[in-house]
Amino acid sequence: MEQIELQECVQDISKKYFNKPFKHTATFNRRLQTTGGRYHLNTHNLDFNPKILETFGTATFEGIVKHELCHYHLHIEKKGYRHSDSDFRILLKQVEGLRYTPSIETKEGSTHLWVYQCRDCDTTIYRKRRFNIKKFVCSKCRGSFELQGRDEIKIEKYQ
Repeated sequence: MEQIELQECVQDISKKYFNKPFKHTATFNRRLQTTGGRYHLNTHNLDFNPKILETFGTATFEGIVKHELCHYHLHIEKKGYRHSDSDFRILLKQVEGLRYTPSIETKEGSTHLWVYQCRDCDTTIYRKRRFNIKKFVCSKCRGSFELQGRDEIKIEKYQ
């Protein structure tokens, strides 16, 4: 989907579900990382995350467009446009928009962790940051720690 198609799609959804025209600009913004869309209060323009469309398809993307259009129309009508406002929640329910964006963050890879071992009970702990072994003791036996070195830990995919 390109910018022109996106603009037409947003205008169609606005007319179909809100019975009001969308008179401003809708664009894709690749810099959006964790959100599906954004409504700009100053310019009344809408930004959308293209990864949502690529990952989840048109049905989910349409739900996000409805969500952002709720912000848009309520703000223009000088009603409660924030997530916590009842006007927003009621309108979002009426048009069957998405309240939350599905998570698109999947992290995979490895990380290096510091490995410490208790001298008394041999408990092993892993930490991202080093700590002073003279100041901290084992929570199980109050023994002192010994730094073993760094380990590379594989991180599985998660959402």
